[in-house]
Parts: sequence; C-alpha cells; structure tokens
Amino acid sequence: MTRPVGRLFDDWARSGRAEGMEREHTPAARRAFDRLQLPPDGSYLDIGCGNGYTVRWAAAAAPRGQAVGLDLSAEMIERARALSTGLPRARFEAGDFTTMAIPGAPFDAIFSMEVFYYLDDLPAALRRARELLKPGGRFACVVDYYRENEASHGWPADLGVAMTLLDAPGWARAFRDAGLSHVEQERLRAIPGPGVDPWHVTEGSLLTLGRREG
Repeated sequence: MTRPVGRLFDDWARSGRAEGMEREHTPAARRAFDRLQLPPDGSYLDIGCGNGYTVRWAAAAAPRGQAVGLDLSAEMIERARALSTGLPRARFEAGDFTTMAIPGAPFDAIFSMEVFYYLDDLPAALRRARELLKPGGRFACVVDYYRENEASHGWPADLGVAMTLLDAPGWARAFRDAGLSHVEQERLRAIPGPGVDPWHVTEGSLLTLGRREG
C-alpha cells in the first residue's frame, strides 16, 4: 500500500472518521465476516482493520482463539487498541502485511474491507493473503470500488490516491490466479433507509470469498 494511503487513513483516524466507517461498513462487513465461519478456537486476521471492529467480533466469536488486526495507519491502530481494552484475544499491529512478519500466522480466516484495491501490486498481495492462511482457511475480501459500481469511479481523483479497478469477474479471476479455490461472490446490498447512498442498495458491496487448499 502506498504512503499517501497511510497518511490519508491517519488523517481519517484523527478526525474521528474511523467510527463513521465502522457504522457505514458494518452491515456488509458483518455478513462477510459470518461467511468465514470462524470456529471457537480459530485464528483470525483483519488486513486494514481500521478501528478494529471486526477483530472485536472475532475475539467474541473465538474465545479460545486469537484475533489480529493490521493497518498501515499507526493512528488507526492506536484507535483500535483504545477501543479493545479488556480483550486479551485481540492484538493490533501497524505495518504493511505484504512485507512484515505477522504474529500468529497462519490463520483460519482472513478478512479485508475496502483495502485491496489500494495495494500497489494486487496479484502479489493476494498471493500473500493465501500464504497467511492455514490449509482449508478462508479469505473474505469486500470492496465498494469496482467496475459495476459506477458511483465509485471518481474516488481515486477525489482522494488523490491510485486504485485498481476490476469488475466482479476480474476479482474472481485474481483470486484463482493467486491460488485460491472455491471462489464465491456475492453483492452485499443494503436496505433502503435514511442516510443510505442509493448505490449501496442497487449495487452493494462486492464480496469475493476464497479458500486455500493445501
């Protein structure tokens, strides 16, 4: 992930936007998280964990396991740690998952929300995610920036950062090229309501789910 993205998320953490992202992402993230079927003694990794909300879900779902959150933004990690006191199964580390040694690896389940399109080398990042899974482990990747969601296409210019734009079949193909199998996809559409952007209802978040075989 590029340094400008890290600075962007540092700014968002300082401005309180981390909690806003948690509220916005929770409906889709919870549905994707549940698809991972984390066992009570399972190990879990969130790549780009923000304020750590899914790591707290995992710590509750796997009371005999472990839950790790990584983020390039040190400010986000500070927020995650502050919000997760009293949860000894939840750990947080700042750094680039593609290059750092990650405590607790390999994992039964890996989750990522709105991260992988920021990565400089998407194929290498997906291969790294596969390497971090145990045999039989599952990876759930959720993105809102994808070709079918035309409302998202202006985000790189709006944020001033580079992003990789793929369509849904392109995400599925990228998973398979990285060595992930049993690839499934789902559009996680929202229920209409106050404050819900229309595209959340019509297009939704794109979930791509894959498994490591051996």
